[in-house]
Amino acid sequence: MKILTAIDDTDSLEISSTGELAGMVAAEVEARGWGRHSAVTRHQLLLHPDIPYTSHNSSMCFELDLEKSYLEPFIKLAEAMLTRESAPGSDPGLCIAVVDDIADPGLLIDFGYRAKKHVLVKEDAYALARKLKVHLSEHGGTGQGVIGALAGVGLRLTGNDGRFQGQVRLATAEDGTASVAEIIGRTKAGLVRSLDGRVLADEERVFIGDNWMKLVLLDNKAMLLVCRDVAESSGRPLRWRVCTREELQDY
Repeated sequence: MKILTAIDDTDSLEISSTGELAGMVAAEVEARGWGRHSAVTRHQLLLHPDIPYTSHNSSMCFELDLEKSYLEPFIKLAEAMLTRESAPGSDPGLCIAVVDDIADPGLLIDFGYRAKKHVLVKEDAYALARKLKVHLSEHGGTGQGVIGALAGVGLRLTGNDGRFQGQVRLATAEDGTASVAEIIGRTKAGLVRSLDGRVLADEERVFIGDNWMKLVLLDNKAMLLVCRDVAESSGRPLRWRVCTREELQDY
């Protein structure tokens, strides 16, 4: 069965990161032979003075293909790892949802989008989790991370939010470019698309240079988003280039 798991607020400025811990939990599932996991996605939530967060207020989520008999052992494993591995002073939250058992997916998705624009409270998160039959638990500190954890599952459920954890490097031609076909063939990107929605053809080239590439989740696919470069001099054609971190801040 398909399981979505999200964690939030497990780190500090000095110790670990929530993304690393999510990856550890996912890897432990495969190490025990309980199932297989997908890549971890990072979901940006609201930045606001009334919301305590370590650096960027983002939730981490991954998908599991898990046998039903391993669901309860997995919940206990994830809870134990958050309790043990979260940084001192953090406020960890954990959300685990069996996708086919979510009573009203639309309500969960709406909660995720609201967490990107509004200040929410723990009581709302717990009330919704009970209504939707979704596991939600806190594992230290104020437990404020349950809000982001529930939101992370909702946003991952859309298939249209989040950046994949980690950065991708790709060898390029001497001019720093690679073709779309090369990018798709040598990375996990399923498509190369512009910010305004144009899907690039296989033969089109993208300037990468020494830059890392970040893939985003759109239409339930890993995509590389690209932008048009600004011409450095008259007569030079505009070219495609990988987007900067700032240009991807909404994903």
